[in-house]
Amino acid sequence: MTPAPLLLVLLMAWAALGGAVLGGWLPRWAWPAAGAALAVLALLDLMRLWRLPSPEVQRVVPEALALGVRRQVGLRLHAPRAVQVQVFDLAPGAWPLEGLPRRLRLRPGISSEVTYHVQPQQRGRFRFEGVQLRLRAPWHLWWQRRTLPPALDVRVYPNFVPLTRFALFSADQASRLVGAHIKRRRGEGTDFHQMREYRIGDSLRQLDWKATARARKLVSREYQDEKNQQLVLLLDTGRRMLATEGGLSHFDHALNASLVVAYLALRQGDAAGLFATGGDQRRWVAPQRGMGTVEHLLRASYDLQPQGVATDYLAAATELSLRQRRRALVMLVTNVRDEDIEDLLAAVRQLQRRHLVCVASLRERELDAVLEQDPGSDEDAVQAGAAALYLQQRAQAHDALRSEKVMVLDVTADQLPAALVDRYLAVKREGLL
Repeated sequence: MTPAPLLLVLLMAWAALGGAVLGGWLPRWAWPAAGAALAVLALLDLMRLWRLPSPEVQRVVPEALALGVRRQVGLRLHAPRAVQVQVFDLAPGAWPLEGLPRRLRLRPGISSEVTYHVQPQQRGRFRFEGVQLRLRAPWHLWWQRRTLPPALDVRVYPNFVPLTRFALFSADQASRLVGAHIKRRRGEGTDFHQMREYRIGDSLRQLDWKATARARKLVSREYQDEKNQQLVLLLDTGRRMLATEGGLSHFDHALNASLVVAYLALRQGDAAGLFATGGDQRRWVAPQRGMGTVEHLLRASYDLQPQGVATDYLAAATELSLRQRRRALVMLVTNVRDEDIEDLLAAVRQLQRRHLVCVASLRERELDAVLEQDPGSDEDAVQAGAAALYLQQRAQAHDALRSEKVMVLDVTADQLPAALVDRYLAVKREGLL
């Protein structure tokens, strides 16, 4: 309960009245009489405010919120009596709100609606604690703060908005949207697709001579990339993924990119799955076909967070080998450091017994920026030298992986989606699975 500006003005006027009484301009009884009248007025207004019934509030929130995506939230208010209110929603954490607080006058029997925009800053499960209202007293002397239900639990998922945009395009067009480079091969692949007339550019091995003899014109066999293959995204949730770029952790970038390549694999007719490992977190989604798999992946990964612990690559590889019996393309997304290379080499050797392995190693963009700028001081020169040494050791770790015939992607966070899609399409194109 706080005094309104009008009550403060009246108190100042009462104080000025006291000065007039002391100056002899007014009789002495005028000041206490005015004070008593003001006290009675304020007390009556306070009692009326206490007795004022609280409005009913209904919150309208989208069923699914995505990390970093601005969404509209609605508040519908219904009051049995006329009242002026200030509205503020108790959104989780420090999420940016646009459009609040809002002041409006509620009329009896008429619903009023307030809309604002919220932008989630973290993935996981969160809670709107309630709606905070400030009610003004009938005579405008007081404001009262009330927190009203409903409280609401919400889930914030990885940024799935690009996936909804991809649904409007073919698989090839969607791949181009993320920056992948499509190399077209007309009629080549591993699975027979159809017979068709010969076209200029078809290779001689595509010609079907029996069909040509029957049709008395050249007929080619058209093949397509094999479908129903397996893709497993292996995500590191350890300390290497705590670095942040563009307001998101490396893990968030990795998760978003993994969902993109999984979506495109599903569009290609393959099965996609996910295995997250690091610390005490374990999430396993077995490879499945069909676009409904995207929802399974989102629900399994929405509350995963990177932890400040070292990742046991070998233990993760052993567990994945036991879970995934069928040969698959395993894409490990991590940040390779030279001190982890022995454990990582043992892990990829374990996986290579059955699977095709690709390691995507996230590189901090700040390191490239340090090397690109001219050192203006001794301290800058020391930083550039340290960055160069770190990148050299990192390159040696990558070379060690390549020597084991592991596909290695050395990319920044913004390059990761296109790099993963490019590599997946190259594996399909070359029939490596």
